[in-house]
Amino acid sequence: MKLMDVKLGQLPSWLAMRDFTPGGIVGAIRRGYDRYYNKYINVRKGGLGGISMVLAGYVVISYIWSYSHISK
Repeated sequence: MKLMDVKLGQLPSWLAMRDFTPGGIVGAIRRGYDRYYNKYINVRKGGLGGISMVLAGYVVISYIWSYSHISK
C-alpha cells in the first residue's frame, strides 16, 4: 500500500510493516530513483523538467550545507 493511500489511524501498522534494514532502505531508494528516472528522464518526448528538478535539489542541498559559512 502506498503512503498516500494510508489513513492516519493505519499509519502505525503501516510503519510496522516497512523494512528498516539497510537492504530495505537501499531498496526503497533504488525504487524511488527508478520511478523518478522512468517518469522524467527515460521518456519519448523529454523536456527539461527532470533535469531541472535535480539541479534545483542540488542548489538547495548545497545552500543548506554551506549555510553556517554564508551566515557569518
